[in-house]
Amino acid sequence: MQAKYNPQVSRLLVHGFRGKFQTLTNMNDDDLALFFENLFEHYPTEPAGQRMAALQDGKVIGTISIKWKPEYDMKQKQKLPSRKSFNRLGKWNQVKMLIGLSLLDHKPQAGECYIADIVVHPDHRSKGVGKLLLQWAQHFVLTEPHLDVLSLHVVGSNPRAKHLYELLSFQTHLQKNSLVRHLLFNESKWDYMLMKLKQSESIRGEI
Repeated sequence: MQAKYNPQVSRLLVHGFRGKFQTLTNMNDDDLALFFENLFEHYPTEPAGQRMAALQDGKVIGTISIKWKPEYDMKQKQKLPSRKSFNRLGKWNQVKMLIGLSLLDHKPQAGECYIADIVVHPDHRSKGVGKLLLQWAQHFVLTEPHLDVLSLHVVGSNPRAKHLYELLSFQTHLQKNSLVRHLLFNESKWDYMLMKLKQSESIRGEI
């Protein structure tokens, strides 16, 4: 994804995840969007990861982020957020958001391509945009010889999303109940879903 779309994607992430972060922080939508913009600027997509944006007439109407376990250790230097953005958002708000995101982070196993987030603009839902983004992720896995499984987490309060994933052949591998996530995000039940795309031994019962 080109950096020029960062502001639109940041705003889209607010649309998609505002409900999860309202318990964690009192930042308004503009500050949350700025927070995500700062993440894109100072913590760009990790080497073993990609973000795709779906466009219509030059506007972002959907986005998906995927990541996988690197085949070897890759470290990249990260810049510290600027003092200006730091002061605007407030130290404590940023700390809480970073802690919250770290608790949502998933470390993919060998052969696993993990969907870190997928969001469709409210005005373009139920039009097949989410399905197209997921199909792009499937195609990516099929073209990468070291990947064979697509995975994601879905919250228990979003049965509509889970139904879409099931239609695309995702299967629930594990159901998790987390008190910490309930306290921070008001979501206690999380389903971990897998779609196996190739016959391979790279991912076993460890997932």
